[in-house]
Amino acid sequence: MTEKISAAQYVRERLLALRDEEYQRFTAKLLPNIPPERVLGVRTPDLRALAKELHGTPAETEYLDALPHYYNEENILHAVLLGYEKDYSAAVARMNAFLPYVDNWAVCDVINPKAFGKAGGELISQVKEWIASGEDYTVRFAVSCLMKYFLDEKFRPEYLDLAVQIQSEEYYVNMMRAWYLATALAKQYETTVPILEDRRLDRWTHNKTIQKAVESFRVSDEHKAYLKTLRY
Repeated sequence: MTEKISAAQYVRERLLALRDEEYQRFTAKLLPNIPPERVLGVRTPDLRALAKELHGTPAETEYLDALPHYYNEENILHAVLLGYEKDYSAAVARMNAFLPYVDNWAVCDVINPKAFGKAGGELISQVKEWIASGEDYTVRFAVSCLMKYFLDEKFRPEYLDLAVQIQSEEYYVNMMRAWYLATALAKQYETTVPILEDRRLDRWTHNKTIQKAVESFRVSDEHKAYLKTLRY
């Protein structure tokens, strides 16, 4: 990379050169809350290749510090770079700096810091803080952490309540809640199904959870048949 321009300028020039007009039109339709002019239409393999090029260089740190970004793909690239972070404290610091600028599901769902995979109670405490923020995509990311990291050996029944107790009218928050609970039905069925039996969710999230569980190949046919009787 030349020293004559900043990391942010370099990235933008690279992304502009990689834009695909047809893919831009397709992607923009999937992000109705983002102005189309903020979507370049850069394909994911190209974004990941650029992230790999930047990782471990001074330009990576400079770019991660260069918030806010304008183009959606600049944010996706940022999210991909965060995935490389292996230090927990550094990952949380980077997340807290970035989350206020996350404004759509496509950016939110890419974020997956390596450090979080080994985290336990400290990450749950952070998840609670993110949920308490009330910011739509911060909350969505928090619930995604529950789904990615806390449905297997680190699972505790009380973690389900963190998602159940969220009150939101935002589609993308409730869709993640439903996705998480449907995955919980696949992995922790006996603990999760009482949430539906007791109707502890709002109607939309309740029914969407059942729909996603019924569509999952990880839920048994017997369980699917019973879940269908719980719709309302």
